[in-house]
Amino acid sequence: MLAKMAAGYRKSGRMAMVLGKTIHLYGVSRKQFLAEKNWVQHELKHIEQFERLGYLRFLARYAWLSYKYGYYNHPMEQEARRAEKEPLGTQKYYW
Repeated sequence: MLAKMAAGYRKSGRMAMVLGKTIHLYGVSRKQFLAEKNWVQHELKHIEQFERLGYLRFLARYAWLSYKYGYYNHPMEQEARRAEKEPLGTQKYYW
């Protein structure tokens, strides 16, 4: 439900979004999502950010930075995009 709302907001047919330790998917199967290494690593970085900041602090910071920078210049999204290029096993989480 939340991933569907986010997909509508971003005008995207596919969406993955993290809340806490859960990756919510819309328009993509689990198998399809897991086949896209970069996408998985991006979302795993968001899980790591949730753990580092805590649930409420993550949400507050994410919302504030979204307002201030938008999605593409958002520092937390930039960190997650950098994680897409990291070799497997260098992140805290990997599959």
